[in-house]
Amino acid sequence: MTPRRAAPIVGPAVTAVLVALPLALRDRLPDPMATHWGPGNVPDGSMAFPVAVGMQVAVWGLIWLGLVVAALRGLDRRMSRVSWWGSLAGMSVFVIGMGVTSLLANLDAPTWRAAALDGRHVLTVLAAGLAAAGLAGYLGRGAPDPAAGPRAEPPVLHLRGGERVVWVSHVSNPWLVLLGVGAAVVLTVLLVLQMFGVVSGVAAGAVLPVVVLVLALGLLTSSVTARVTADGLTLLFGPFGWPLRRIPLSRIERAWSQPRRPADVGGWGVRGLPGRATIMLRAGDCLVVGYRGGGTLAVSIDDAERGAALLNALIAERAPA
Repeated sequence: MTPRRAAPIVGPAVTAVLVALPLALRDRLPDPMATHWGPGNVPDGSMAFPVAVGMQVAVWGLIWLGLVVAALRGLDRRMSRVSWWGSLAGMSVFVIGMGVTSLLANLDAPTWRAAALDGRHVLTVLAAGLAAAGLAGYLGRGAPDPAAGPRAEPPVLHLRGGERVVWVSHVSNPWLVLLGVGAAVVLTVLLVLQMFGVVSGVAAGAVLPVVVLVLALGLLTSSVTARVTADGLTLLFGPFGWPLRRIPLSRIERAWSQPRRPADVGGWGVRGLPGRATIMLRAGDCLVVGYRGGGTLAVSIDDAERGAALLNALIAERAPA
């Protein structure tokens, strides 16, 4: 079964489960229901029954929509297929499992404050979701990827003795910038509403960590600046140039440019594992550095060919005669 066929089946099926189970147990559930637990598994937040069910369906709807969009755009790389099938199976199991866990905690409780959450159920759901993601990703990985696009050998630069050189390039992703700005707006509104008592501290505490995380990720991954000097390659992330990563020239064996797409590496942002990572902010040419000890690092950046040429020239200048 292809992703384009699986998504229209799994999406409504999970939605039906999220709606049918609470309705079947409606008479045995308190209203409002406990929906958040604090330290010691003590309930500290609640929602009316229709709102609680609607929130679960809305969260799943957003996840499913993202999967549908990814399927429609095409999954022609093994990493993208593994990620898609793993996300579909893992999130389906996780969302249904957490819904069942919430129902079990509220089942036959006289009020939401008496709801008893069993921490073992949460751990079981997490383990089941990870197992389902791993199995589905493996089974849906498909055929191996075709050979990667040819690396473009950069032009040879000849540096004059004593000449100080530098190359700087910058790239940003407008969607990630908007994501960070949106999270900042939501954070500001949330804090103002809490200050005036419109939103309770419990409700704000449940949403605040997610908003802060999205804001941090949006700021840190929305843009990157690459700088090549005689010391090597420096990568500066976000609008404030922090965090930064320095790769000394002594660690680099060779550099080149190579076209890559998000589908080739599994999506946007920092993808892959240490030693085989790609910093993907836009499709197109990437500056790729090969380490002397093995492994590579690629970053999608403008004018990658010239940056690679300068790195190679600096490496050749330091090589023993």
